[in-house]
Amino acid sequence: MTAADALWAILLAVTGVGAGWFALHAGWRLHGAWKIRRAGPRRLLATRHRIWREPSGRDFTDLRFGPGGEDSVPVPPFTFDEEIKAGSQPCVAVRDARGRRWRVKWGHEAKPEAFAVRLAWACGYFAEVTHYVATGRIDGCPPLQRARDAVAGDGAFADGRFELEDRDVRMLFDEHSWAWHDNPFVGTPQLAGLKILVMLLSNWDTKDRRDVSRGSNTAIFEHKVSRWAREAHYLITDWGGAMGKWGATVVSRGRWDLEGYTAQTPFFVTGVTDGWVSFGYQGQRTAEITRDISVDAARWFYGYARRIPETALREALLVCGASAAEAAGFAAAIAARIDQLGRACGDTIKAA
Repeated sequence: MTAADALWAILLAVTGVGAGWFALHAGWRLHGAWKIRRAGPRRLLATRHRIWREPSGRDFTDLRFGPGGEDSVPVPPFTFDEEIKAGSQPCVAVRDARGRRWRVKWGHEAKPEAFAVRLAWACGYFAEVTHYVATGRIDGCPPLQRARDAVAGDGAFADGRFELEDRDVRMLFDEHSWAWHDNPFVGTPQLAGLKILVMLLSNWDTKDRRDVSRGSNTAIFEHKVSRWAREAHYLITDWGGAMGKWGATVVSRGRWDLEGYTAQTPFFVTGVTDGWVSFGYQGQRTAEITRDISVDAARWFYGYARRIPETALREALLVCGASAAEAAGFAAAIAARIDQLGRACGDTIKAA
C-alpha cells in the first residue's frame, strides 16, 4: 500500500466515524423530540416553583449530612427489597432499620455524587437525600443479576451510594423534566448560580429534558406544603460526572480525579468581558452552561459560596469516601475556584 493509499484509507475511516457520530446524535435528538411531543404539557399540580432556597448558617459550616440532616443517615441492618433493572449502574432497593426505602448503587459515581449533593444543598439548591456507605451488608439478598459483582453472596458490599425514596414526593423525570433553556428561572441569578455550581464541581454530565433518549439529569419534584398546595422543586438528580476533569468527549473528561480536577482549577474563571464572566468549562451542553453569567449573578453566588469554610469541605469529602489526601486536595482546589470567582467579581472578602 502506498502512502497515498494509506492516507486515503485514514481519511475514509475518519469520515465514517464522523458520519456515524452525527447520525447517532441526530437519532437521539429526533427520538427525544418525539418523546417530549408525545408526553404533551407537564401536568404539574404545584402553585409555586422554586430552584433555590435560602441556606441556613449551619448549611455552610456542616456539610457532613446534606439534605435531610443527621436523621437521614441510613441505619443498618439493611434488608433486600428488590433489584432495580433500569439505569446505567447496578442498583438494589433496600429497607433500613427505620423502614425507609433506599436505592443503592455502586460504581465510580458513588463518591462524587454523595459530595456534590452536599455542596449543592449548602449553596441553597435542592438535592436528593444521598449518603455514601463505605461497607455494609444486605440481609435476605437473593442471587442478583446486574448487581451480582457489587454484592457478595453473604450480602456484603463496599462503596455504596444510598439515595432515599420518598413516596410522598411526586417526581417528574426525563421528558417531564426541565431544560437549561426552558424553565421558569431563565435570566435569574439563581439559575446562573446553579450553572456556576455545575462548573465548580466540574460536572460535565449536564444532560437535560432534550436528552431524554440518553436520560435526563434534571427533574421536577412536587412536595406537599399544605393540605391543598404543592411546591415544585427544580433540581439536578445525577451528579456522578463531577470532581474530575471537565471535557466535551469521553477521552478528555473524568470523575473523582484529584489530579485532573486540580490541573484544571487555574482555568475555572478565564476572564470578564463587558460585565460577563467566562469560564474554561466544557461538558455535555457547554454553551448553555457557560453563557449569560453576568458579574452581578456571579457575585450573588459568590456571596453564598464564600461562606463555606475549607474545613467543612474537607469533613464532607471524608464522609463521602475521600482519603485524607483527597479531602485536603479537593477542598483546597474548590476554595481556589471560589476565590477566582470573587476576584472576577471584584470581591475578595473572606468568610469569617
